[in-house]
Amino acid sequence: MRPVSQKWGYIRIMAGTILGGILGFYVMHRVESNYKERMNERLRNYEAELRRKKDERLNEFEESSKF
Repeated sequence: MRPVSQKWGYIRIMAGTILGGILGFYVMHRVESNYKERMNERLRNYEAELRRKKDERLNEFEESSKF
């Protein structure tokens, strides 16, 4: 039979491993979610900028074709 202190040592190691894994998973999930949201925001801004430039070019073309 193992001494009580060794048994508690194993329990602490297992609990720390499990809790550390859960914490690591949660942190990585948050990091990935934040990164994905930032990239989506950049994509929306980029698409809006492209639309704005396209509209400007169309307006310039329409104005120049009136003359």
